[in-house]
Amino acid sequence: MASDPLTPPNPDFERAVREMFAGQPFMRHIGARLVSAAPGRSEIHLPFRSEVTQHDAYYHGGIIAMLSDMAGGCAVYTLLPAGQRALTVEFKVNIIAPGQGEMLVARGQVVRAGRTLIVCRSDVSGVRGGEETACAACLMTLMTVPR
Repeated sequence: MASDPLTPPNPDFERAVREMFAGQPFMRHIGARLVSAAPGRSEIHLPFRSEVTQHDAYYHGGIIAMLSDMAGGCAVYTLLPAGQRALTVEFKVNIIAPGQGEMLVARGQVVRAGRTLIVCRSDVSGVRGGEETACAACLMTLMTVPR
């Protein structure tokens, strides 16, 4: 890791994040898109589809948790040296409101990047009529491993 957590050690970090995201078949399956990746941050969008809802037509909690994990992972990948990868070792998601609207937006942010453990958070919001409503907050730890 670089000494400044917001200075990516890999100058081609965005390509690395996009390749990692593209390597997740389930993201493609549910229709999620990686919208942005900047040092220590990421944003993912998931348009509404009935296939990702539960019995009351809210986004399923498992989908919300999956997007939380993925947004945090993408944020972490922006700070990894070339040849490194990261694996989630723990995460906690608090669903604070039903996920609803035309789209879910998940934003990840690195809180602290250590040599082997990286702590990040992600927040998920439902977008309805252009207005965002927070529906989940996640705190997670990832471990770096050689590729």
